[in-house]
Amino acid sequence: MSILFSEFKEWKEYCEKKGTKLYEPVLEYEKDQKGKDEDFVWENLQTAYDVMKDAVKTGLEEDMHSRSGMINNGAKKVYHNPITVLDPNFQKLISRALAAKEVNSCMGRVVAAPTAGASGILPGTMFTLQEIHGLDDRKILEGLLVGAGIALIIEQKASLAGAVGGCQAETGSAAAMASGAIVYCLGGDIDQVFNAVAITIQCMLGLVCDPVAGLVEVPCVVRNASAAAIANSSAQIALSNVSGVIPVDECVDALGEVGQSMETKYKETAMGGLAATLTGQSISKKVLIQDIEMLPDEEN
Repeated sequence: MSILFSEFKEWKEYCEKKGTKLYEPVLEYEKDQKGKDEDFVWENLQTAYDVMKDAVKTGLEEDMHSRSGMINNGAKKVYHNPITVLDPNFQKLISRALAAKEVNSCMGRVVAAPTAGASGILPGTMFTLQEIHGLDDRKILEGLLVGAGIALIIEQKASLAGAVGGCQAETGSAAAMASGAIVYCLGGDIDQVFNAVAITIQCMLGLVCDPVAGLVEVPCVVRNASAAAIANSSAQIALSNVSGVIPVDECVDALGEVGQSMETKYKETAMGGLAATLTGQSISKKVLIQDIEMLPDEEN
């Protein structure tokens, strides 16, 4: 039976009643939406994951320089830095999230998961998780379905768009998807998966969307890296059975409430926050001038 859950509580109750895994109702929903069989869904999930991995590889191997000049091979610099703040795995996580998002900022091919502005978070987290724990692609794809289920509920109760709910709605939702997927892939139970989502939302709550010059580059790229780190920390906390105290559905409600209350200038308008700083305004003027095409006067 295809079902779209409006709350995490419903999702849990359904799985416990039917004895299904978390990803299975989402798989059925995808089959129904596409009008295709199960093989079609798995094949397309594999394609999506392959694109994610390709974006990571592209961002770490090819020249990533945006037209604005704000993106300048940052992922490679992080990846090859001899100074490691924690350990090499953390360095890889951060650089991979940066890499995939830089590909987006440089007009490359990415998976909007759930949006292009947050397109580095799931690739960075899942790629690194798979490498560290030796997981096969099938387990990662199941995790992506769990992440999709998380996004479907957030979309109904709050928003996935920066223009509607601020960056908390974009990178926050992507981080929640990633943390839930991580816990699922590592054998966590339903409560642990949903607790990871709740903790992640608590950590990302209130984040504004303030793109400099209106471009999804600064601070968007580095926020993908920080969101990837938060997704992993939330997963670790949840797997340790440390409660987020506030139930996940209430956290999502709070996400929606904060998004509605947020001033318009903090929701992808480039009128507030970092975009409104002196440097941000200077960059904006420079970028706009560069992008203007001078057309010849028309003859009368």
